[in-house]
Amino acid sequence: MNYTQLTQAQRYQIGILTKAGHFQADIAGLIGAHKSTISRELRRNHGQRGYRAKQAHSFALERRQTKVAASITVEQWQQVESLLRMEWSPEEIGSRLRMEGGRFISHEWIYQYVYADKANGGDLYTFLRCQKKRKKRYGSTNRRGKIPNRVGIEQRPHVVDMKTRIGDWEADTIVGKEHKGAIVSLVDRKSKYTLLEMLKSKKAKAVADAEIRLLAPFKSMVHAITKDNGLEFCDHARVAQALKTDIFFANPYASWERGLNENTNGLVR
Repeated sequence: MNYTQLTQAQRYQIGILTKAGHFQADIAGLIGAHKSTISRELRRNHGQRGYRAKQAHSFALERRQTKVAASITVEQWQQVESLLRMEWSPEEIGSRLRMEGGRFISHEWIYQYVYADKANGGDLYTFLRCQKKRKKRYGSTNRRGKIPNRVGIEQRPHVVDMKTRIGDWEADTIVGKEHKGAIVSLVDRKSKYTLLEMLKSKKAKAVADAEIRLLAPFKSMVHAITKDNGLEFCDHARVAQALKTDIFFANPYASWERGLNENTNGLVR
């Protein structure tokens, strides 16, 4: 059995299922991994406070970075820096290097390189498109109101995570400067095909109408939609009924669960 590297999403699933008391074999079946992978993951990435997904992912990336850093030349990192300063995203840089037949450098390695540069006083991080400041939050983790009949991403079929089929979409809205104007944004997880429509209103009805118009021509290929937790998506039930699809919501403040959509929105901005 070949060892397959776990994704950050799978590590969050492992953390949740472990805390819920599931056996390792059950966890393996639920996330689509071999039971030996789960055993190895829990053993190697277990911290002083138990298994925590974010910490486990950092441990794994650090080990991987240590292994590959020596094989990436100074010239290759200089090429990465040059593209970063042109405001290319780490994902775009990794794909470009692969297309050119050069040394493959994953976007995760590039992010690690940027953060290491920042720790040493560098400015590469200022060229990343996403510059949101993280704020410490107290009390409830969700201050954005309640979405009726919300179905969380933890109930989404595992096949969506695999990105093996066309028809699994990510959705969000892009709000203009000073909150003037908005665009509804839909991106297919596998093909990266993107649909955009300018909104006259950010009210739930207008957003739902736009989603239905954009996806109606592809109705037979709309299997699932994963959305942000904004209240503009409150009319999700009507969208699900019109398109005969399932709709799921990412966890609050977990934009990485809709990473493709977030990156696409950055390009649109």
